[in-house]
Amino acid sequence: MFIMNRKRMVEDKLEQLNKGQTAYAESRELIRLVKREIENQQIPVFTDETESGCWFIPQKNSPAPSDEQLAQM
Repeated sequence: MFIMNRKRMVEDKLEQLNKGQTAYAESRELIRLVKREIENQQIPVFTDETESGCWFIPQKNSPAPSDEQLAQM
């Protein structure tokens, strides 16, 4: 059985975000940890939470997207 280290998983997600890539987390625990690190590092992201997981979308230095732009994502 392969067990993933949660800390390493969080680091991988943050690395993706810092590169401008979207990151996805499924488990509630991983989502909580990623959110905590995003807040600590003050990384500007949009979050899209669903029942099956959470997308973390890096926010560029621009105003919040319109509803139409969000629908296209």
